[in-house]
Amino acid sequence: MPSKDKLLAKLELPYQPHDATKYRPPIGLIGCGGITRNHLKAYRAAGYDVVALCDIDHQRVLARQEEFYPQAKIYSDWQDLIRRDDIDVVDIATHPAIRTPIIEAAVTSGKHVLSQKPFVLDLDQDERLVELADKHNVRLAVNQNGRWAPHFSYINQAIRAGILGSIEAVHMSVHWDHTWVQGTEFEKINHLILYDYAIHWFDILNCFFDDRETIRVYASVAKARSQKVSPPLLGQVLLEYADAQASLAFDANLRFGSQDRTFISGSLGSIRSEGPGNKIQQLTVSTESSTVQPKLEGCWFPDGFRGTMGELLLSVEENREPSICAANNLKSLALCFAAVASAERHTPVVPGTVRKMP
Repeated sequence: MPSKDKLLAKLELPYQPHDATKYRPPIGLIGCGGITRNHLKAYRAAGYDVVALCDIDHQRVLARQEEFYPQAKIYSDWQDLIRRDDIDVVDIATHPAIRTPIIEAAVTSGKHVLSQKPFVLDLDQDERLVELADKHNVRLAVNQNGRWAPHFSYINQAIRAGILGSIEAVHMSVHWDHTWVQGTEFEKINHLILYDYAIHWFDILNCFFDDRETIRVYASVAKARSQKVSPPLLGQVLLEYADAQASLAFDANLRFGSQDRTFISGSLGSIRSEGPGNKIQQLTVSTESSTVQPKLEGCWFPDGFRGTMGELLLSVEENREPSICAANNLKSLALCFAAVASAERHTPVVPGTVRKMP
């Protein structure tokens, strides 16, 4: 068999989302904002049973009901949804500032929880919620759906399979238009890019580097000269490891053209993934024997959301912690908080030393 064919055969990796097979309980969704169209689209495709929808905006929750789950009951008060004994799993998609009491109520009611990201505004709060979930013997997962974006998932599987050897460098850049936030609640988030958006990239970095510790983080942000929205739309982050390096670059005020690029260098090979955005990506894998371009199927939205709910349900089915558990997310949040603090202080910050979102 030619070396190229051998490499392609080796690169047939299980990167797509996995659905639960036995554990398919009634699900309730709290918060029906724009992103939840992808939640519900994914759940419908997987055949999951969403029986309740909740939002303080009646028209919004009604729209989700009519489009995706006409038989679901709708609520304006999240406490009424949580009181339902028949609901085993709650997907909580509200903003972080109001989310914690909802998570606490769901967990103490014995329900498994999938929380929207970013998870919390306080690392100590994260740890308390983990302890609470353990006490009530339920699973608490965070919707880090980027892990099931086809290109990120594939790269992660390739790293886990040892195809790249030891990872020595990760460089990711995202150049796209994020000005749609103007006039929305998201525009009120001062560190919109490094916090609300970059949490996906901090999380996937932790997946790529697995158990290796980040020594220091240095970040900066700036307002683009022509931008109209309030928070800075330009951001960059440098991350130091004992034997590796990583960098992130975000340009969210781009009006003409777009690019999304990921490059990973390892001792045995490299992977490059690039395209006009995160929905269309072309992978190139290079090793000593050959260079190939595996063809990927699927799309981050909505497949990433199928991946997160599927992982939570499978963790219950298989009696294990989900890979996206809140305890695991602590490390990703620590990177995020350190980056935000660094951007404000203009100095490197050690992850974990900043306990609250600045």
